[in-house]
Amino acid sequence: MTSAAADERFRDAFDEHRRSLHAHCYRLAGNVADADDLVQETFLRAWRSRAQYEGRAAIRTWLYRISTNVYLDHHKAAARRTVPAGDPLEWCTDIGPYPDSVPSEDPQSGLVARETVELALIAALMYLPPRQRAAFVLRDVSGWTAAEIADALELAVPAVNSLIQRARRTIRRHAPGDPRQWRRPALTAEDEEILRRYAAATDPASLRELLADDVRITMPPDVPVIGIDAVAEFLTRPLDWRTFPSAANGRPALICYLRSPGSDQYDAMVVDVLTIENGRIVESNAFVGPHHVAAFGMPAAVPAVSR
Repeated sequence: MTSAAADERFRDAFDEHRRSLHAHCYRLAGNVADADDLVQETFLRAWRSRAQYEGRAAIRTWLYRISTNVYLDHHKAAARRTVPAGDPLEWCTDIGPYPDSVPSEDPQSGLVARETVELALIAALMYLPPRQRAAFVLRDVSGWTAAEIADALELAVPAVNSLIQRARRTIRRHAPGDPRQWRRPALTAEDEEILRRYAAATDPASLRELLADDVRITMPPDVPVIGIDAVAEFLTRPLDWRTFPSAANGRPALICYLRSPGSDQYDAMVVDVLTIENGRIVESNAFVGPHHVAAFGMPAAVPAVSR
């Protein structure tokens, strides 16, 4: 095989695993922008060392190993840090939504639906220092053995087992269930109808029909809004929004644009991810900033519609 053909084969192999690798990097980093950077650095490191790849491990495993070490290299200074009390979805601005699909990608982008990117897990991972987070994700989400993780992280197996056990104790305190089972079912017609009504609601009474009594809005770093009356009042403030339905982290979502008074356009502002249980919205996780909207392949602004 010629060098050019080998290089092309490498690019094809990387592209085949890019989406899965990106989801892995998102679990480590917690947001799409940082995951993008990790994937790019992974490609560069893998490209430079492609001649040394011996094929003893699957190329996906090799790429996961590289990306995990890229993440650890970027977070060496974070090994010792103080984590605030409370739900990270309320205070952590490093967490962002993960699109179920992006329009510009090929049909295989839907494969992310089978990846574990549940927001509760992503939030719980914020409590873990980098090495624990890496070991936990590789073991309990990706299904690696302790020996494989030890080889990837250049640690002894007992050290890896210790990292995993400490991480599991922390995760159990902050997130329910088995992370390997956190693959949310496909959105239902009821979910889509509730999302449609939520986007169209302009008065508190209409919203109350959709909200659980103990509904919560998180919008870090702002204080959360809690309770049906407070949330209904908050969401019906006289602002000029334009919204687009989407899905993120296996949940219904709205891409929200805000128009300033006198402006001829709506500017990208918020990705609003909803949790629906028993036909009611129990939580809205609002991620503020145009960079979150951009992660969904949406523009920075849309023109105002003449009326």
